[in-house]
Amino acid sequence: MKAVVRRNKQLVCDEIDDLVPAEGQVLVKTLACGICGSDLHALHHMEHMVDLSRRAGGMDGGFDPRADTVFGHEFCAEILDHGPGAQKTLKPGTRVVSMPAVMTAQGVELLGFSNRLPGGFSERMLLTEAMLLEVPNGLPTDQAALTEPFAVGAHAVAKARLEPKSVSLVVGCGPVGLAVIGALKAAGHGPVIAADYSPRRRAAAERLGADIVIDPAVESPHARWEALGVPTSRAAQSMIQMMGGSFARPVVFECVGAPGVLQSLIEAAPAGAQVVVAGVCMESDRIEPSIAVTKEIELTFVFGYSPVEFAQTLHNLAEGVIDVSHLVTGSVGLEGVAGAFEALGDPEAHVKILVRPDL
Repeated sequence: MKAVVRRNKQLVCDEIDDLVPAEGQVLVKTLACGICGSDLHALHHMEHMVDLSRRAGGMDGGFDPRADTVFGHEFCAEILDHGPGAQKTLKPGTRVVSMPAVMTAQGVELLGFSNRLPGGFSERMLLTEAMLLEVPNGLPTDQAALTEPFAVGAHAVAKARLEPKSVSLVVGCGPVGLAVIGALKAAGHGPVIAADYSPRRRAAAERLGADIVIDPAVESPHARWEALGVPTSRAAQSMIQMMGGSFARPVVFECVGAPGVLQSLIEAAPAGAQVVVAGVCMESDRIEPSIAVTKEIELTFVFGYSPVEFAQTLHNLAEGVIDVSHLVTGSVGLEGVAGAFEALGDPEAHVKILVRPDL
């Protein structure tokens, strides 16, 4: 079967071995798979990513970043066949999504970061039957494929200590920031400020429900706190409390993942703010802890999602609670994946590109 293989830091469309489902597995046809920012980074820096993951206690399944790898962990697929002993609750032809982890005799394989099993940039995949979720309510395939990235936003919001009247600021409206905005509005939070230099990304943020959309080149997104009822200094906050008043905790979502952004937020955010770090900075960074201490800034680092958050995200997409119908701006076949990686370097060119092996 055909797949796009990362080989020698290049993307090569090649033939790989056909797949046979083992105990507890299903063979599926890949219908659509999103290109993630982590895929873009892993193309050239996989070895560094794996080293950091192992230092953090993850990626211990014998994965060799120098060996052939088939990316793709944001997918919607169709069941083709079942392995031995399968329950067969979902029949062939059923469209499904799944968390991108597969149980095997050798342990858990993370799809997109495995030498043994291909991810979604391939015609076929193996998935764990017990982890499948049927795509409900006629949700289109291209939207179902966004379940995984939007579950990342759901997890970030779940980790935020939001109060009923909290004001949220989302810095960076790439896929992670958009997922956070969708999750915030799905949970009924607001007002939500969204900030990004890209007009296309700002437009996407507005369609997802951001209440205020700001171009940081024109206005600091932090200029709006006071007008929204959030005192920014500790002195002002103490005065309000001494007079019997109150205010909700402000929350900032860092969704850029570039050096220097975290320090800039520590300095600019209101005193007592929680900064939820959802952007993955792959380089060493530097902060001034004394400023964060003096302002009592709370830093919360988040990663991934839970099975419950993944399932709830699929439900929210299928019920229209989160409208992602406008986010897919391009689709390519396997032969077009390398070009799509280059196109995604320009935030004005695309919001989300899907790989569709049948094209």
